[in-house]
Amino acid sequence: MRSTTEKRRLLRDKLHSGEFLSAPGIYDMISARMADSMGFEALYMTGFGTVASYLGEPDAGLASYSDMVNRVGAFCRATQAPVICDGDTGYGGLLNVAHTVRGYEAAGAAAIQLEDQEFPKKCGHTPGRRVIPAAEMVRKLAVAVEARGDSGMLIVARTDALSGLGVDEAIERGHRYAEAGADVLFIESPENVEQLQRIGASFDKPLLVNVVEGGRTPQLSAQQYRELGFALAIYPAAGFLAAAQALRQAYAGVAQGRGTLDMQDALYPFSEMCELMGFPAVWEFDRRHAD
Repeated sequence: MRSTTEKRRLLRDKLHSGEFLSAPGIYDMISARMADSMGFEALYMTGFGTVASYLGEPDAGLASYSDMVNRVGAFCRATQAPVICDGDTGYGGLLNVAHTVRGYEAAGAAAIQLEDQEFPKKCGHTPGRRVIPAAEMVRKLAVAVEARGDSGMLIVARTDALSGLGVDEAIERGHRYAEAGADVLFIESPENVEQLQRIGASFDKPLLVNVVEGGRTPQLSAQQYRELGFALAIYPAAGFLAAAQALRQAYAGVAQGRGTLDMQDALYPFSEMCELMGFPAVWEFDRRHAD
């Protein structure tokens, strides 16, 4: 397993190399292990999916710092790839932001994402989001930079200003957040290619694009995002949307009395699931310590 320092260095180097990264969303330990087994060079801990799977609640500011840092640690301990971790608004005021950054760092995050929404925050592709004054977010970012003990852990600054205040305000905030020390900029929910192009041409720091199936931002290929000026695309919802659809189909067969005999080809093999979750090591341990 790579060390936390190695993971952070890998993410930073990749983002500055000119190589484009695609990071799938992870939300529970099965999704984390599955994504990690596929060789991705970065993973994204989705707030929406993590809150949904862990608490069964909407991503609307209901999860606490304790809820989320618990998940950060579990995901980071189980994966080889660096994990970019959603830190919402920092879970409170400036002192809370410092506490959150230190906690996520200790838990192994390669990057922490902080956003400028009012508390309680909402998912970035849902309506009703409002943002705090830019100067307040600048103070949060300054505290985040000061609080981290390892400069290798990246700070991702997200602004949700575009939907309510327009692309000019969002870009202006991006510049202010970069000056405050953010390592990666995340302009949430651009709504067309023209906005993506403007954003991509406006910054010389790594840019993140959030690709939500059914969301506000156009779905393009990785190469197209790269040509527009982005360094990283996250796909936070792809895993849990796929899983929910598969669960609905499987459970419908059981509920209707058909069982699962007619959908064997759609099921992940049980033997491979045992391997994915680490059972071979358990069996080997049992063999070595058998009476």
